[in-house]
Amino acid sequence: MAHRVVGIDIGGASIRAAEVQDPGKPGASVIRYEEVPLPEGAVRDGDIQEVNTVADALRRLWSSSGFKTKDVVFGVGNHKVLARELAMPKMPLPRIRESLPFQVQDLLPVPVSEALLDFYPVSEEEGEAGPVIHGLLIAAVKEPIEQKVAAARLAGLNPIGVDLVPFALSRVLLTGESARGTVALIDIGETTTIVVIARDGVPSFVRIIPAGGSDVTRALADRLDLPMDEAERLKRMVGLVASPKAPEGLSTTAYEAVLEIVFSVTSEMLSGLRNTLAYYTANGGLAVDRILLTGGAGRMPGFSDALAELSRIPVSEGSPLDGITLSKSMQERVPDEGWGSMTVAVGLASGGVL
Repeated sequence: MAHRVVGIDIGGASIRAAEVQDPGKPGASVIRYEEVPLPEGAVRDGDIQEVNTVADALRRLWSSSGFKTKDVVFGVGNHKVLARELAMPKMPLPRIRESLPFQVQDLLPVPVSEALLDFYPVSEEEGEAGPVIHGLLIAAVKEPIEQKVAAARLAGLNPIGVDLVPFALSRVLLTGESARGTVALIDIGETTTIVVIARDGVPSFVRIIPAGGSDVTRALADRLDLPMDEAERLKRMVGLVASPKAPEGLSTTAYEAVLEIVFSVTSEMLSGLRNTLAYYTANGGLAVDRILLTGGAGRMPGFSDALAELSRIPVSEGSPLDGITLSKSMQERVPDEGWGSMTVAVGLASGGVL
């Protein structure tokens, strides 16, 4: 019988889930995908605030989707997750993991007892005192993960693992030709921006930045006294493209006000991304060959051009379908906006655990 896993991506407004058959094998494919909305406030900045509400949403998700398994993997990837470069003396990976609590307390914002720790090996070299393994220390605060596990169990599901969202994205987007060389994968989500720099498909640098597209939407709503949905519509319509004529239905004064606010907020985001890439290069990293841009805010008009101009690195849109095989039934129901929304869920179902 085919092995199946469901990856669950819990956002602030919805839960997205994808069922993958035979994850990790050459013939792996996405069998089903579904999403359900969440009430406002049930999840905030990636953390569950209302466990029972999320559990109820998960029950509805399983009822409507037809998922054939209850084995699930969740993702973590907000400001409560730390990913830092770490060099360790060469030893078996289980021993490295056992030693982490004694090695990394000074790097953590919380006591070791309140964190889940893992080590992702990247490369080896001969150091002055012997062989050294370079890799990424992954540290996640336990409580938000325990909340997700609790919600899943209340919904009758079987949590089998937790994975880092940057790794899930890389697994799907950095495949084949898109993985060659040194690539910066930048995913701009609702409240979080993820930067993964990979060499020939192997992540060697991860940063999780607590800023995203909702910062722009919220600034428009607050400064122009608009409902959030209207602010979101204007953000997507205007973006960073300055035009001599206002879009239809928008006065020149209103257009200029929206444009000024969008430029003001996104300029900070763009400068932060440029500085992150510069930090990587300045600290021994290879020059980045190109940027793959994903996420809803990354599709704002003019954003990719602005990022390319500021970073002086070619920017292209990451395509999830390059690394995804869809079942026949999935191919027949591709939504108008494509399958970009399921990238994280598919990556979670296809990979490892924390």
